[in-house]
Amino acid sequence: MKKEKHIGSSFDDFLEEEGILEEVEEVAAKRVFVFQLQKEMKKQSVDKAELATRMETSRSAVDRILNPEIPSTLRTFAKAARALNKQLKIRLG
Repeated sequence: MKKEKHIGSSFDDFLEEEGILEEVEEVAAKRVFVFQLQKEMKKQSVDKAELATRMETSRSAVDRILNPEIPSTLRTFAKAARALNKQLKIRLG
């Protein structure tokens, strides 16, 4: 007897049925960006206050950028990346 590898719908199908797929994907993408940003900040020994100074913004704005639950713009992501001498790269999956 051959066992089925997958039974039922995919997790993406479930999220879509619940009407939250897009939101979950957005939060996941921001979590990845925030993880990479924090990793680079640690590597360069840059704290939130220094990042804010480099971005010419406030510490509270940096806190919002680093919060995956709060949406950010691509412009903000690019500005944060440039503040760490990095380039923001976007691709379609």
